[in-house]
Amino acid sequence: MGHSNAELIFRFYEAFQRQDIDAMLACYADDLVFCDPAFGELRGEAARDMWRMLVERARDFSLTFGDVGANGQTGSAKWVARYKFGPTGRTVVNRIEARFEFRDGLIARHRDSFDLWRWASQAFGLKGTLLGWTPFVQRAIRAQARKSLDGFRARRG
Repeated sequence: MGHSNAELIFRFYEAFQRQDIDAMLACYADDLVFCDPAFGELRGEAARDMWRMLVERARDFSLTFGDVGANGQTGSAKWVARYKFGPTGRTVVNRIEARFEFRDGLIARHRDSFDLWRWASQAFGLKGTLLGWTPFVQRAIRAQARKSLDGFRARRG
């Protein structure tokens, strides 16, 4: 079984490399739970809309991935996203560790971990470097991420 779960991870990231949102979302269970440091926890359609928004807004985007491993229940991968961060136009190289839980041949849980301070220092420059480690700024980053997702979802109806 584990072999096909590894293939599922490959399929997800290869679709992501092509920015093929439908192929990405086809890898997920309906009741997906996603979590990362920027958005916190998102479930189901909210998680799918986060990927729709990120793919739609991606500028100068490229992705590499590796260290894919999986067994019957869980899997992991490391991936690196390079893109221009819209609000500042600064280039971000985000190194991410992903963990997955599988159910019925689909991804049921997806948790991405990365250093939010390092992300902030790239996205916001000196201000991010000086303040990005503070809980206040990290909360503000999360609030802004959620706000942009809420706006995106409202426009989608």
